Amino acid sequence: GKMNQEEQVQVLGLWGSPFSKRVEMVLKLKGIPYEYIEEDVYVQKSPMLLKLNPIHKKVPVLVHQGKSIAESLVIVEYIEDTWKTSYPLLPHDPYERSMARFWAKYVDDKVMLTLWKACWGPESEREKMVEEAYDGLKYLEEDLGDKQFFGGETIGFVDIAADFIAYWFGIAQEASGVMIMTAERFPKLQRWSQNFVRNNIIKEVLPPKEKLMALFKAQFGNNASNEA
Repeated sequence: GKMNQEEQVQVLGLWGSPFSKRVEMVLKLKGIPYEYIEEDVYVQKSPMLLKLNPIHKKVPVLVHQGKSIAESLVIVEYIEDTWKTSYPLLPHDPYERSMARFWAKYVDDKVMLTLWKACWGPESEREKMVEEAYDGLKYLEEDLGDKQFFGGETIGFVDIAADFIAYWFGIAQEASGVMIMTAERFPKLQRWSQNFVRNNIIKEVLPPKEKLMALFKAQFGNNASNEA
C-alpha cells in the first residue's frame, strides 16, 4: 500500500549538486522510495527550505517522519543508521568504519574545494591549487589501491562522498581546460571513476553532462557556496 505520511521520505535538492546527489544515490542504492523537491537556491530559497534548514539554508535536506536533517554526509549516515539491512554503506568493524568516515571527511574538507579552485580559482592562486589538488588525489589513489571501490567490492560511504571526483570533476576539467586527474597520473582513480559512473543505479541519478557543462561555463569562477 501507499506509505503513510509518517514514513514518507522527501529530499530537497538541486539538480546539479554533487552534495544533493549523494543523498539520492544512497536512497536509490537502498531501494527507499522518496519524493524529490527541486530547490533552486541560486534563484530563491523557498520558505520550506528556510523553515527546514534555518541554520545553513542550504540543500540537501532530508525529511523523514516529519523531522528534517541537513548536511549531505550527516544525511547519508542517518539513512545508513535508519535502513541498516538494505545495502550497507559502512563496514561493521569499528576501525574500518572510522577509516571510512575519515576519508569521507577528507574528501569533503580538503579535496573538493581544492579541485574546484584548481579549475576556477583566481589565476594568481591557480598553480598552488593545482599542486594541492595533486596531493589530495595522490592520497586517495593510494587508499583506493587495487580495490574496485573505496568500499571494496561495492559502492560504500567514501565512494558516495567522492561522487564529485568521479563525475563532476571530469566535466569541470573539460569546461575549464585544466587537466589534473588523468589516466597517466591517477590510473586507479580513473578506473574507479568509470566503475562508479557506470553503475546502473548511480547512472540513473547523475545530472546530464551537457547541462552540467553549460552550468560550469556560465558559473565560471562563481563559488558554489549554496550547497553543503
